[in-house]
Amino acid sequence: MLRAEHLTLAYDTEAIIAQLNLHIPIGQITALVGPNGCGKSTLLRGLARLLKPRAGTVLLDGKAIHSIPTRELAKQLGILPQAPVAPEGLTVRELVAQGRYPHQAWLQQWSAIDEAAVNKALAITKMESMADLPVDVLSGGQRQRAWIALTLAQETTIILLDEPTTFLDLAHQIEVLHLLEQLNREEKRTIIMIVHDLNHATRHAHHLIALRAGQVVASGAPLDVVTPALLHQVFGVEADVLPDPRTGVPLCIAYGLAKESARADQELAATNGAQPLGVES
Repeated sequence: MLRAEHLTLAYDTEAIIAQLNLHIPIGQITALVGPNGCGKSTLLRGLARLLKPRAGTVLLDGKAIHSIPTRELAKQLGILPQAPVAPEGLTVRELVAQGRYPHQAWLQQWSAIDEAAVNKALAITKMESMADLPVDVLSGGQRQRAWIALTLAQETTIILLDEPTTFLDLAHQIEVLHLLEQLNREEKRTIIMIVHDLNHATRHAHHLIALRAGQVVASGAPLDVVTPALLHQVFGVEADVLPDPRTGVPLCIAYGLAKESARADQELAATNGAQPLGVES
């Protein structure tokens, strides 16, 4: 179980996330959704221990995440940042092998277990035929699969991804999302991902967390969360929500901007206390 309790995250003196509480369901795909600047990437960095809380805590299986030794944490939780860059000339196999670093020890370096983990990760992501190619010659979709293979080789139970479909064309977006579904279904990985396309989120995630102004507006199954009222409140748009003809999950069709969305954003931030640290309300 990964959860946040009264979590406040900030850059310099500005609080982006304030007194936030949430939990991530085990063994499911959770999508973080919300408008630009609402705190999605900041929250993901806080959950991954890349950003130290100003207040509150993140708990992993009941333990404060900042109390867990770094190497031990890296065996449980892996993160794929947005648009990662590999060193020039690094091959796919060399990149994926980096995922085994947390499992190395001073007296035991590379082992047959490490080799098997890398080969398995390459097979799952269908990157075996490209293992000896430099990462920088791959297409966008291939490159993203190589990075996902790295997180698989790390053999963590939880994977966090910051906009894994960014800069990919539609076919490669579907390819990556189907791969994540496969990892969840067959490898039982808990996946937390930031998704901009709400229809991708409803189609591929079991659990949605909708954010606005650094706060959770709604969370739960797509059918329970995604409504015209939520799209108005969170995204500031007028939209119809229909059942997807193939799957029955919510299908969002936006047709206009909602009035007073900026004012609602300001009121929500003020209500939840997302303001510069040290400034009295």
